[in-house]
Amino acid sequence: MGLVFDVILPLALAFIMFSLGLGLTGADFARIARQPRDFIVGAASQLILLPLVAFGLLSIWSVPPEIALGVMIIAAAPGGATSNILTAFGRGDVALSVSLTAVISLVCVLTIPLIVVFAYEYFIGGDAGDVSVARTAVSVFLIVTIPVLLGMAVRRFAPHFSASFEPKARIAAMVLFALVLLGAIIGQRDNIVAYFAQAGLITLTLNVVMMTLAYVIAAFLASGPKQRIAITVECGLQNGTLAIAVATVLFGGGLATVPAATYSLIMFPIALIFVAICRRRVPA
Repeated sequence: MGLVFDVILPLALAFIMFSLGLGLTGADFARIARQPRDFIVGAASQLILLPLVAFGLLSIWSVPPEIALGVMIIAAAPGGATSNILTAFGRGDVALSVSLTAVISLVCVLTIPLIVVFAYEYFIGGDAGDVSVARTAVSVFLIVTIPVLLGMAVRRFAPHFSASFEPKARIAAMVLFALVLLGAIIGQRDNIVAYFAQAGLITLTLNVVMMTLAYVIAAFLASGPKQRIAITVECGLQNGTLAIAVATVLFGGGLATVPAATYSLIMFPIALIFVAICRRRVPA
């Protein structure tokens, strides 16, 4: 499994982020200036509230330190491209969802290192050693930021190729995500039941609590129901591939990858239930 996690996993994540970049334009970022309130509500919920909720749950939940570290890693991850698709299915504001995914995927090069190093020192104890903020930032930059920027460059300078390749890339990205998740499960297959017992309930609770809080906060602060849907889905669907990659690259996998795997399995059914409810309540 060394080849899978040391080589294939980072490459798969890089391609997934590249496919995300193919769908982005300058308008996705400029839109923030036109919808600052909705963007600020969504970004603050995901970048600040989600890690705080995860830390709060871990403060009252007895789990092994490595599991706690993994929970903080998945809480620090940005939203995945699938959040944009499910936002569309739920009749939410897709443009807002895309803007949140795009910006937070780039900003996470700063936020993930801070959260991960803090979590390591708090839950594991002692100095993080090689797992420094700078080293983590470099790792995230290489496997996340550069592929996104490359995808955007291809979109900008080869628009015809990008237009034809992006749909295929999105399908390939979903397949790669499924394979990465399957690989993580197979890698821990001997202990998967015990690990799910340890991490399943807390990741389920994190997902449900965070989506509920995001929905309530957006109900008061966002500009409308479509924006509320986008913010809620964005806060519920995290980039599990990135979380698994961070746990693998920095900590050698093991228990730290388990919360990302269980969260990734749990978040889709919960999000689909939410989307089904939204489709009944929000007109097309």
